[in-house]
Amino acid sequence: MSFEIVSVVGPTASGKSDLAISLALELGGCEIINTDSMQLYRGMDIGTAKLSESEMRGVPHHLISRLNPDSELSVVEYRELFDEAVSSIQSRGHRVVTVGGSTLYLSAALDEMNFAPTDLELRGQLEVELQEQGSLKLWERLRSVDPDAANKIPASNARRVIRALEVIALTGQAYNASLPEPVYRRSTLQIGIAVPREVLIERIERRVQAMWRGGLVEEVAGLLRDFPKLSRTAKVAIGYQQAAQQLAGELSEDEAIAQTIQLTTRYAKKQMTWLRRDSRIKWLDFSDDLPKAALELIRLG
Repeated sequence: MSFEIVSVVGPTASGKSDLAISLALELGGCEIINTDSMQLYRGMDIGTAKLSESEMRGVPHHLISRLNPDSELSVVEYRELFDEAVSSIQSRGHRVVTVGGSTLYLSAALDEMNFAPTDLELRGQLEVELQEQGSLKLWERLRSVDPDAANKIPASNARRVIRALEVIALTGQAYNASLPEPVYRRSTLQIGIAVPREVLIERIERRVQAMWRGGLVEEVAGLLRDFPKLSRTAKVAIGYQQAAQQLAGELSEDEAIAQTIQLTTRYAKKQMTWLRRDSRIKWLDFSDDLPKAALELIRLG
């Protein structure tokens, strides 16, 4: 294999984990590094579709269940853990396969971190405006100057809204146009799984319903008992938030499941919007024999 890293990407519920394990077994001497932010948390297993030991089929996995759910991990800290895992795997003469759908962590793992310009004084001004006017007003300003960025950044994500306004003000360009083109840090082949929308929605619905049958609500009850102050990231994890609301009597089971399906479908759409912008990804059709098609890509590379 001429690549240091083979990275399997795609929307949630597209079958990334199965493909990554199949590739690792077919290629031999491979270990898998997780690039899913939620699977880093201990005790958050059912709602993150974390694989069991038997489902891993003997392939070593890294960066799974590394943090307590009351902890935060920055992108820079994740990158350091990723680099340690790569070094460890390569020291054994093994090859690296990554799998996961958290686009920010994926970029931190694979790409050079070239940042757009920043201005602390300007950012401070925007943060004052956030306190005085609220996030919706700032988001409406972003929509007026860069509708495309506003469509991709929800008003509730004040940090990203402020960052987009800062970059636009400093560069005079649209937010995405101001960001540098990604460059791999190591020789990498990214393989994407393209799933038709109707098929993906059906798979998401089945997965979410299976999570409730499999004990997600009980898992969340245990988390809230053991960790009364969940981290910001863990607290808003799709499925976990809805199960917590069900436990609190704020949602019925049917409402919690329906909301989780809706939010997961929306999240999958955002993942694809992000991934489709990356021309380096080699896409495979879901209807193909995925392991065979992916192996062909690797051999051609």
